[in-house]
Amino acid sequence: MNHRRPTCGALLLAAVLATAAQAQQGSEPMVLSSDPELAAMAEALLPDLAERSGLKLNAPVRIERRSRAELTRYLQAKLDEELPPEEARAEVDAYALLGLVPRDLDLRGVLLGLYGEQIAGFYEPDSTALFVMDDQPKSVIEPLLMHELVHAIQDQTADLSALTGPDVQTDRATAAQAAIEGHATLVMMEYDMERRTGMEIDFSKLPDLTAQLRPALEATRSQFPELAGAPRLLQEAVLFPYLEGVGFVQALWSEKGRVSPFGENLPTSSEQVVRHDLSDKPVEVSLDVSGGTLVDEDVLGRIGLDVLLEDRVSATDDDVADGWAGDRYALVELPDGSRGLAWYVLWEDAGSRDRFDSALRGTLGRLGGPATLQAVEVGARPATLLRVSLPEAVTVRASVADAP
Repeated sequence: MNHRRPTCGALLLAAVLATAAQAQQGSEPMVLSSDPELAAMAEALLPDLAERSGLKLNAPVRIERRSRAELTRYLQAKLDEELPPEEARAEVDAYALLGLVPRDLDLRGVLLGLYGEQIAGFYEPDSTALFVMDDQPKSVIEPLLMHELVHAIQDQTADLSALTGPDVQTDRATAAQAAIEGHATLVMMEYDMERRTGMEIDFSKLPDLTAQLRPALEATRSQFPELAGAPRLLQEAVLFPYLEGVGFVQALWSEKGRVSPFGENLPTSSEQVVRHDLSDKPVEVSLDVSGGTLVDEDVLGRIGLDVLLEDRVSATDDDVADGWAGDRYALVELPDGSRGLAWYVLWEDAGSRDRFDSALRGTLGRLGGPATLQAVEVGARPATLLRVSLPEAVTVRASVADAP
């Protein structure tokens, strides 16, 4: 779920929906490629995709084929760059203390398997190039290009690497990824459906597409072995940008017209994506640790909160998660080398906090170590403080920048 993982474009959706003359910009070609077939397909698609995306194509798009061996080397290099072993260990330790993943999880290995299993092609922001796996049949390539070419167009306006890079906290990066993938998915689906039916279609005026997509995406949990064997948190990290991102961008189009989900329309939390509400701004929480060494800190966000409630608490009622206003956890290393965690969750009102605390309190024994739960206030805001495997000698204090 971490923002440090490679953002390789359509990791999954193209495989699910695949079964579902040279154009020019002035005197410049729209596509640069050593593969005439790919170039012709992309050149035919780009003008309409750019128009539907609400963005401008400012430069040619480079597109090439790559082998699975080349993909594996690329993914390994991205993991080494964005999620080195010590950072992967810290992430696993934090999530294991919350009971969300096994303590011995090989996170890098799981991610490599997930991406290698699902990628049919991807847009790579670092090299501003689109790559198609050379083992893909022609029937898959065209819908794949419909999706990935939108990413190429997006990157010329929004700088995708900056939106989801290693310096962006996880929940904010997840929200940005939902905007990126939801936008590309809607454009792809709309264009593909019009071509198949011969009728003009405006997805901003259709009923909620999330409900229609959910069965197909949920089925992938069992269809892909690597995905099926991954912890629920990682499954949600893969599916969330597509499923919830489609709903967010469709709602944005319905409200504002065919605008891109960037700039002032970019969500900054998974809560904004779920609620389709950009005005619901998350509270930024800062932590101060004494009595131990801060190893890592991050935001679990609405997506992580939902998984915790479903897996650890067996709570599926959205009311338990509603009212989330912000959160932050600190992974702390103790003098003896062990690690503990403190997690602050801020709420919109005391009732929301009390519902969550009541749901979680009876399941503290199912977390990754001895745990305590306390109702507190942070900057006059109702908050929950969960401590796991953290002795009393360690103090973790929270503050907020916008306390009322």
